[in-house]
Amino acid sequence: MTPSARQMWGRYRACHPYAPEAPYECFHFCDNREDADMCADLVVSGIKRATAASVAELELSGMRQPVVGDVSIVTRWDGEAVAVIRTTHVEIRRLDDVDEAFAMREGEGDKTLAWWRQAHEAYYRRALAGSGITVDGDLLIVCEQFELAL
Repeated sequence: MTPSARQMWGRYRACHPYAPEAPYECFHFCDNREDADMCADLVVSGIKRATAASVAELELSGMRQPVVGDVSIVTRWDGEAVAVIRTTHVEIRRLDDVDEAFAMREGEGDKTLAWWRQAHEAYYRRALAGSGITVDGDLLIVCEQFELAL
C-alpha cells in the first residue's frame, strides 16, 4: 500500500473499528493512466458505482472474487488513494448477459451498453492476451456493485 492508501485506511478504520486490518484490495481501475484516473474521479464524484473484471483475469492473477461487504481502496494510476468503497452486490454473468442498467451503473463513456461492450471487450482482450482464453459472449464477468464508504 502507498502512504496515502495507508493513511486513508487508517482514517476508515478509525471510523469503523471492526474493519479488517487490511482492505480486500488497494487498486486502480483499468490498464492505463488516463482511464484509471478518469475512473477514480468518477468514483469520487459518485458516478461510477460498479466494475466488471472477468473471472479468468482474477484467477490468472491469483485473486479471489469479491464478496458483499469487502472494503477496498481506490487509487489513481500513481497510487494516490482517492476513496474507500464497499462491495454491495456481486453477480457472475456471461459477457453477453451484461445489461444496460449495469453499464449505466459503471458510469464510463456515454453510459450505454454499446460503449460498455466495446470498451470492456477490448480491455478483456488485452488483460487475457497470451492466456489462451477466448473473449466471447460466454466469458464470465464478475459484475460488482459498490458504494462510497470514505
